[in-house]
Amino acid sequence: MPRFAPHPERRPVLIAGASSGIGAATAVALAELGYPVALGARRLEICETLAEKIRADGGEAFAHRLDVSDTASVDEFVIAAEKALGPLEIVVSGAGDLEFAKGWEMDPELFESQTRVHLVGAQRLAHRVIPGMIERRRGDFVVIGSDCADRARPGVGAYNAAKMGVEAFARQLRMELEGTGVRASIVRPGQTLTGMGMTAAPEVVGPMLQDWVKWGFARHPYFLKASDIAAAIVAVVGTARGAHLVLVEVQPEAPLTTTGE
Repeated sequence: MPRFAPHPERRPVLIAGASSGIGAATAVALAELGYPVALGARRLEICETLAEKIRADGGEAFAHRLDVSDTASVDEFVIAAEKALGPLEIVVSGAGDLEFAKGWEMDPELFESQTRVHLVGAQRLAHRVIPGMIERRRGDFVVIGSDCADRARPGVGAYNAAKMGVEAFARQLRMELEGTGVRASIVRPGQTLTGMGMTAAPEVVGPMLQDWVKWGFARHPYFLKASDIAAAIVAVVGTARGAHLVLVEVQPEAPLTTTGE
């Protein structure tokens, strides 16, 4: 007899932060593989457009407004998603944004709001969804971390602290969930080209990038695509039960050099 029953054929997925970037790419990638996807973000109209496209392509998708900084919104989303798709088997916690500032110069209210979305938002999702997973003795809770959780970098305000915190939270969950059948995992992107942080003024970004070079962060100019991170998430949640991809870090491959360099 196998140690674990296989994954069920139907595995509904909650994707927080599904309106753009990694979340949207993950929704498309999972839907193409037959996963029913519940798309949540504050920008509901964008999620609805994406859900319509997924359905037009033969997938199953549901869209609903989700603000992970609001406990009532999380509860409302989960109730609606499970009514539409069934009990949630997978959560991808990727809601968040990025504001550039030096740590001590960032407005404290903005600093707090960044941590409230990235870190406390993940805990809100866990608090709401993991009990059901434990009852069913299976499930995947995936947080989107960042390589800045491993190596903090200057100029990103609260982002370092928030991502370090959410990765620590996921590691804690892994220990607490051992033996329940529920897997907590981290997917850690390197530099990825998404809309996050792209509205910052050049006079802010320029000096920050110079600091990154000085501290050894900007080794080359290549960026990952959101679909590269989605592929990692697919691998994590698709791994057969009995194995656990605990941490998957994805970095952009450097440009090719000429022979002899």
